[in-house]
Amino acid sequence: MKTGGAEHGRGARRLTVAGLRAVPLALRQDLLSPSAPRPRGEQQGWLVWRPALAVPLLLLAVFLLVGGTVEYSRRFHLGMEIGVVLAGVQAGALVAAMYRPLPAWWTTTAVTVVAALWAEPRVDPDALYPWSGVGVAVTAGVLLFVALTHRPRVAVETLVISLVAGLLCAILHTRPHNSPSAGLAAVSFSIAVVVGAALRGRRVARTQLVVQEELTAEERARRTLLEERNRIARELHDVVAHHMSVISIQAQVAPHLVENPSEELKENLAGIRQNAVEALTELRRVLGVLRSEDPAAEGVRHAPQPSLDRLDDLVANVRAAGLAVTTDIVGTRRALSPGVELSAFRIVQEALSNAMRHAPGAAVRVVVAYQRAGLVVRVGNTAPDRPVAPSPGAGHGLLGMRERTAMLGGELAAGVTPDGGYEVTATLPLNPLPPKGSP
Repeated sequence: MKTGGAEHGRGARRLTVAGLRAVPLALRQDLLSPSAPRPRGEQQGWLVWRPALAVPLLLLAVFLLVGGTVEYSRRFHLGMEIGVVLAGVQAGALVAAMYRPLPAWWTTTAVTVVAALWAEPRVDPDALYPWSGVGVAVTAGVLLFVALTHRPRVAVETLVISLVAGLLCAILHTRPHNSPSAGLAAVSFSIAVVVGAALRGRRVARTQLVVQEELTAEERARRTLLEERNRIARELHDVVAHHMSVISIQAQVAPHLVENPSEELKENLAGIRQNAVEALTELRRVLGVLRSEDPAAEGVRHAPQPSLDRLDDLVANVRAAGLAVTTDIVGTRRALSPGVELSAFRIVQEALSNAMRHAPGAAVRVVVAYQRAGLVVRVGNTAPDRPVAPSPGAGHGLLGMRERTAMLGGELAAGVTPDGGYEVTATLPLNPLPPKGSP
């Protein structure tokens, strides 16, 4: 038991010694290092207010210069020239604190110590000592700037050192002094540090909140993008799976359509069918992973993918919801690739949904133009007939339309029309481009 107690005592002493040794290093890093790291956004709000404070602070500095000169020359009996120099340095330190708070604090602290020790033998007995009235005001102002721009630990360190420096001057006296400035300085300095730290904490909290909101918006946009890409991937996987199934069935039936097929033909068709079956199995496995995170996907797993043949049904549903929609088909309707059909249908669907949410009471016109080189889908609406509440958050909207159009190598244009409405135009090529990086 004694051995354990002795070990515990030695461990406590080692910790105490290590802590005492760390104090000078921490003070040097906090008060002397010009490149000490600061939290993100610590000075952003302060920099905004600094130009507005320049003129009032200069006027205050002139007033303190005059008052300090009178105090140091008449009450401290240091002479007019020395009084002007000391008061000028302190007033200048207060202005410099807007830009370099710590050097300004070191300066005003040094002036306080030098003036107190120099004038101690001849200062008036009823004068404020060791801090003059102007010295208290200047030091409190500088400490306020330090607390506004530095961590609370740095502000507390400067507060303690300021008080200790003044108390040491009061202790090293050669005759009794009337020293009410010690209590006045302690209260003034403490209030300045508390107010500055509170304002800085509020500013940093607001800055961090803005940063967090930006990160949240970016994360929401990224999540929306991933969700839309997963949705597109599920739909296109279904399209590809359909074609692979057709290839497999055709390869199985082909030998029965030819009289006396050769063994090479049977072997090649069997290989084609085997590869198609294996590819279809892998596609279904990937599709199952994509759909596993979608609780609604299980109910529509085997539903056919929509195409422009269902455009009339889509428009009818929107009209039933109260939106006035007209449709125009330009050119000769013809069969398109499943990817183009699906993307065109989804773009029209999303554009109509946006019109219902953001343009109540507006008239909507859907144009599907079959051109030689591609398909043009245009959905436009007039201005809404009543105010619309802002959207509560980011949705798929234009993001999904752009993803689908870019996937096919097409172009999408969206924007406000001159009459206050909105229009979305998507141009989809008939032969979709392969994805970037594909062979």
